[in-house]
Amino acid sequence: MGTQERRERSNEIDREINSLFLGALSLSGCESSQVSLCAVGGYGRGELSPGSDIDLLIVHDSKMAADQLSSFVNAILYPLWNSSRSVDHSVRTISQTEESASTDIRVAMGLLDARYLAGSESLASAVISNAKTSWIKNFENYRLEVKAAVAARAEVSGELAYLLEPDLKEARGGLRDITTLRAIARSQVVPVALDRVSDAEALLMAVRDSLHTVTGRNRDHLLLTDQDAVAEDLKFIDADHLMLEVAKAARSVDYVMDLTWHQMEHRERKSFWRRSQERVIGKGLIEVGNEVRLQDGVDISVDPGIGLRAAALSAQRGIPLSLEACTMIAKNFAALPTPWPRQSREDLVSLIGSGLEMIQVFEALDQEGLIARWIPEWEHVRFLPQRNVLHRHTVDRHMLETAVKAASLTREVRRPDLLLVGALFHDIGKGYEGKDHSLFGAELIYPLAQRLGFSHEDCQTLALLVKEHLLLPTIATRRDLDDPQTINSVVEVIPDADTLELLHALSIADGEATGKSAWSSWKAGLVSDLVQRSLAVMQGAPPAPKPELTAAAIEKVKIGELNVEVKRLDEVHEIEIVSPDQRGLLSIVAGVLSILRMDLRSARTRTVDGVAVMTWIVALDAYAQDPDAVRILENLQRALAGELDIEAKLEDRMRNYRRYPGILVPPPLVTAMNDLATDATVLEVRMHDRPGLLFDLASFISTCGVDIRAAIVATLGAEAFDTFYITDGAGRALSGQRTNELIAQIEGHVGQR
Repeated sequence: MGTQERRERSNEIDREINSLFLGALSLSGCESSQVSLCAVGGYGRGELSPGSDIDLLIVHDSKMAADQLSSFVNAILYPLWNSSRSVDHSVRTISQTEESASTDIRVAMGLLDARYLAGSESLASAVISNAKTSWIKNFENYRLEVKAAVAARAEVSGELAYLLEPDLKEARGGLRDITTLRAIARSQVVPVALDRVSDAEALLMAVRDSLHTVTGRNRDHLLLTDQDAVAEDLKFIDADHLMLEVAKAARSVDYVMDLTWHQMEHRERKSFWRRSQERVIGKGLIEVGNEVRLQDGVDISVDPGIGLRAAALSAQRGIPLSLEACTMIAKNFAALPTPWPRQSREDLVSLIGSGLEMIQVFEALDQEGLIARWIPEWEHVRFLPQRNVLHRHTVDRHMLETAVKAASLTREVRRPDLLLVGALFHDIGKGYEGKDHSLFGAELIYPLAQRLGFSHEDCQTLALLVKEHLLLPTIATRRDLDDPQTINSVVEVIPDADTLELLHALSIADGEATGKSAWSSWKAGLVSDLVQRSLAVMQGAPPAPKPELTAAAIEKVKIGELNVEVKRLDEVHEIEIVSPDQRGLLSIVAGVLSILRMDLRSARTRTVDGVAVMTWIVALDAYAQDPDAVRILENLQRALAGELDIEAKLEDRMRNYRRYPGILVPPPLVTAMNDLATDATVLEVRMHDRPGLLFDLASFISTCGVDIRAAIVATLGAEAFDTFYITDGAGRALSGQRTNELIAQIEGHVGQR
């Protein structure tokens, strides 16, 4: 699918509309000199995708009678509608068209692509000529509206390059932005590098055509469920390769858009005035027109560090690195010596540490291929998609976002340079088939850090940060922090307090860059608690003993009184339940909360002297009422008394859930290990989340003849991570054989659901 097919499709519609035009003249009694048909928008450009709207402008001379004009218009439109074509049309005089264009930016831009189809050529020529003249003459009036429209689309539709399910047309970096760039170029205000987006446009148009074809619908939203079919249709190896190319195309468009706006906002005066405004800001570097540029006569082969120096100054000052500077550095590229000079390494750290300003500069260098030439390991993760609901960004952009977050934490650590470099490269091992990205990333980062000029000790620290960057959030959300063995599992891996504080800051930056689905105030609190407990042990303090229940809580349980307390925590609620322990209690509570349409985000339970204490973090679905302690208590009492059929009520939620099968997900993963400190078997179940999952798992485990001593549950995005501390009837950890049997039983159960 390409330009020729779209042109042929447009030509076919042209022929059909010309035929309809002749019939409409005959039917209405109009003269061809009184009316004209024009194609506008994408149809005007001859770029009709299989499901595209047919955009028509019907121009008349205002002398036609209303009923005659109506008869003519209907004779054109009804046959198109009856053939199930989507038609967008307007009927105007020349003056009405000019007035609409002056008040509606969409009309003004659509007219820039207007093309004569049939009828009066003079009417069509007047409209087309007026539109182009007005656009050039009044562009200063349009400019702010154009920019606002670009920003509004990005706010609603996001950034095409980083979305799992992007809108190919409306998202930032998409086809609508290319149309906008073409319109800006026609204003003749600034030069627009349209040649740099031509390949991107060809790819995005081909993907859009294929999407329309494989779905049979006029839809520009590329869903996960359609990506495999589109990839196959376009002969890509797989959907990941398709999305990588889509991301690459979108970022090219985005880059040119940023450059174009910058040029418009900092238009330069005549060359003699411009030269008088040059200001030297570093060796070989000047600031001109609010851009960082290279001085005339700079020899990059003699000064190979000038590229990183320019980038660092650009980001630290918050002004762009000029396109000319980037292309000149790339064209005359000179490799840095190995190891890098200290100044070049510090320039890289300064670039990374400049926060949000770093993104634009880094992207400019990356568009010219400079990042991968300085750091070859970058090429593999460049534009690499992450088909994971937790992630919003491609791998490379996620690492940049992590570095941005890390830049705000540099005052919290003793070695900010190691934090920033670790943040930028923490996922450098992703995308290698069959390799654990943390382990392989540690292998990659050590020689990389050596080339950058870090000492052996610093390289070891960076390798450890990359290898263990998931350690703290994983343990904090899946292990009992009151268990001394949990704290020891951190202290045994992390050698000292300085490294622990680096790892803590990296965990925060990584989590915040991933998004709310992977990082919340609750999770941040757990990680901080784990770090403080680990630091205390490193400093010689024994692990804190498990907290006991308050006397008031124990007294309530002794008299057989359930206690429920509800607390609001930002966008979620915390529910604490104290109850006499009994087999199946965990599943009953989970079931009741699910019936009340509360979606579990996390849960932590423990039992002390026959008293169960449960802390639940829940979010509400669209139909849920705000959590009410009395209502929860009443439902729990009914469920514990056997008066509430939890399974039947949950089936109602599941029935609606099954109507939407969703995406393919990997099979559940069930693992187990014995915990010597608690004399229990730690059972982990990782699987795709669904309503009532914890109720189902806990109920089934209770039927297997084992006891759930405690549970730690977390839901991250669409994935559930459920950890159960299991004992046999005598309160001991399970034997190896019994553990394997239990794993097989659970795998068999969840595999059937």
